[in-house]
Amino acid sequence: MNFGKSLLAIVAFVGFVSLLFAQAPAPQAPQAGTPAPGRGGRPPMYPTPPPADPAVIDRGKQVFNSNCSFCHGADARGGEAGPNLIRAQVVLDDQQGELITPIVQNGRIDRGMPKFDLPDADVKAIAAYLHSLMAAGRGSSAPINILVGDAKAGEAYFSGPGKCGTCHSTAGDLAGIGAKYDPKTLQNLIVSGGYARRPAPPNASGVPPAPAASPTTVTVTLPSKEKFEGTLEHMDAFFVTLTDANGVRRTIAVDNGSKVEVHNPFQAHIDMLAQWNDTDIHNVTAYLAAQK
Repeated sequence: MNFGKSLLAIVAFVGFVSLLFAQAPAPQAPQAGTPAPGRGGRPPMYPTPPPADPAVIDRGKQVFNSNCSFCHGADARGGEAGPNLIRAQVVLDDQQGELITPIVQNGRIDRGMPKFDLPDADVKAIAAYLHSLMAAGRGSSAPINILVGDAKAGEAYFSGPGKCGTCHSTAGDLAGIGAKYDPKTLQNLIVSGGYARRPAPPNASGVPPAPAASPTTVTVTLPSKEKFEGTLEHMDAFFVTLTDANGVRRTIAVDNGSKVEVHNPFQAHIDMLAQWNDTDIHNVTAYLAAQK
């Protein structure tokens, strides 16, 4: 009798469970663009951004080289003043520029990053370029070979179209530079002008940091002929903020009758960023790396 009741209870329980499964909705296939679930059904920590149009990536590379490589390095893996963007949390989490855009357009003044007046389309192109670099590096821990250029072509560019020789000499300020820096650091220094905007911390690998840069200065002459000079802190269409020789920070209202002269010691390098292509940069890197 007890055995019969137990059997009936088991049958009833199995029937109840079967009914639950029958009523449960069938699992749905993930929608297009939805990240594949990670281990344990959880979403991956860093969803893979959708692939971008190659033309957009090329545009992003050009905009990055002209505006960002000065601090973040020619390969976006960090320079003397800016961090590695390939491993930056915000870049890893970003999908289509939604996280990167406000940072670029608003800046991070407390960290020394100015804001850039770039349209959304350009910043999204930069994001696509950075994502393409991340995708190219996934699954490989092999170091990137920086020395892929032609040293002889680099020498010709250095002395010719690049006009590097008008300010620098491999027998003078650049003597033995190839023995001082590894190729990656050297390439970043070439793009940034060879100086850090802020003193770099000691390098555990023994690579010497670049010397601190001379600051960008500004001279403001008002219509009254009153003149202010100092280190440029900020400038827009209406105000100039500077710190004078006595350490006094001043914000000066300017109008159409004011004369504002900016003196950037690395303006030549900034101007060159828009003209250099990858081949020129790699060739000059190879040339200077050979200067032992």
